[in-house]
Amino acid sequence: MKRNRIHSPWGGFIFVLPSIIAMAIFVYGMIGYTLLESLENRYNAWTKNVKFVGFVNYTQLWQDQEFTHALSNLLKFTAVFMIGCLISGLIMSLLLEKGIKGEGFFRSTYLYPMAISFIAMGTSWRWLMDSARDERATGLNYLLQNMGLGFLQSDWYTSEAGSMYAMALPAIWQMSGYVMALFLAGFRGIPDDLREAARVDGASEYKIYRHILFPQLSPTFLTVLIILGHISMKVFDLIFGIATKSYVTKVLAIYMWQTIFDFQNFAKGAAIAIVILVMIAVAVIPYLIYVNKTEEANK
Repeated sequence: MKRNRIHSPWGGFIFVLPSIIAMAIFVYGMIGYTLLESLENRYNAWTKNVKFVGFVNYTQLWQDQEFTHALSNLLKFTAVFMIGCLISGLIMSLLLEKGIKGEGFFRSTYLYPMAISFIAMGTSWRWLMDSARDERATGLNYLLQNMGLGFLQSDWYTSEAGSMYAMALPAIWQMSGYVMALFLAGFRGIPDDLREAARVDGASEYKIYRHILFPQLSPTFLTVLIILGHISMKVFDLIFGIATKSYVTKVLAIYMWQTIFDFQNFAKGAAIAIVILVMIAVAVIPYLIYVNKTEEANK
């Protein structure tokens, strides 16, 4: 005998309700609390007369030389990181997209760095980018010296001028494989009929890539830019693992952590956190709107 099952319209909602509550408290609730704290005068753990001060903490940030220095470092890191990952990832995907022998091995090799955490990688690259030179050289400087390229030895992350460009090297090394996978998926999603039709019309391989394949990859390019920008804006563990709290390599996340836990200036630290959140939102929200409009247009 079959039993009739009653399907409640609330069944699915009740099933996801714990996740909704957890997200409401620990994501949006914490964002709201941080925003509120950034608008108060809670400048240390012993502040008793807590008052609402509006945007005073934000205006003071732009007058803080250490904050503007950290923001400048972050922008330098972001630019080099994104450009380096785009170029290296695209080159690797071009090498693999035609289905060469041993593709699985090379694909796994390119993706392997992603299995390493940023903090562990930072510890390793701290030795690789040691600033000692000549007879005392180690890491990359030692390698350059033994290859007869001693003139290329660098101070790496201890240099005021090139510290953030050096910091981008391990990040590029780790994320290039991920970018390669996205571009490779984009290439494989383009129908072969387009290539064959172009070859029949006499188009060279260069023109096929330039006028057919690369335009088809524009959504992938946008996705890669958003993902890399999001990662770079909140970078913390990689830089902390390499240079800890060095002023030369300080970025916003490091400065926020230092402001809250070292200086115990909670209001200022919360303001820095909101600035980082707004920067990420400015990059991500337009992308989400674009994706939603594209999906609706394709329905």
